[in-house]
Amino acid sequence: MQSDVATRKRMTCSGKRLCGDCTLCCKVMAIEALAKPVNSWCPDCRPGRGCMIYAHRPAECQNFRCLWLVNDLLDERWKPNKSKFVLTTSEDGIEIRCDPGFPDAWRKEPYGSEIREWAVSGEDNDVTVVIIIGQRMILVTPDREFDLGVVRPDERIVRELEGRKVVDARVVKAGDLKS
Repeated sequence: MQSDVATRKRMTCSGKRLCGDCTLCCKVMAIEALAKPVNSWCPDCRPGRGCMIYAHRPAECQNFRCLWLVNDLLDERWKPNKSKFVLTTSEDGIEIRCDPGFPDAWRKEPYGSEIREWAVSGEDNDVTVVIIIGQRMILVTPDREFDLGVVRPDERIVRELEGRKVVDARVVKAGDLKS
């Protein structure tokens, strides 16, 4: 029987890419099944080496694929352990989950200008671009950034639009939203 590490190294998502030495998702993502909060290392992760329970990891870990793994348009610079953030998707957009030790990594080039381009395209297609640093969120639009502060699980981001242009954003309790 092969070790979990050997199995992990063979696994691919896009058919071409491996997690390899990247374990940043094991830090920046919450793992409900393990009661692991965001921005703390999973107790089963060995940073730079991988998951020590890989064959028996929770379903949410088995099903997770960062955008770098599945999108061949993102080159090696976008690999999470190099960029210092994990790219994910949500129901309405792109999420950039920063390593809290590098909260401004997304602003550096080549990332900053590319993320701004995503915001321009997103505005035309009703797709949001959100930076997540712990529980703090920043909505990025073509013209500005809306620092929304800490957004709790029971809260939602509401955008005010003029046409397709985002002119304001705020956080509201999910229960206060009108259906």
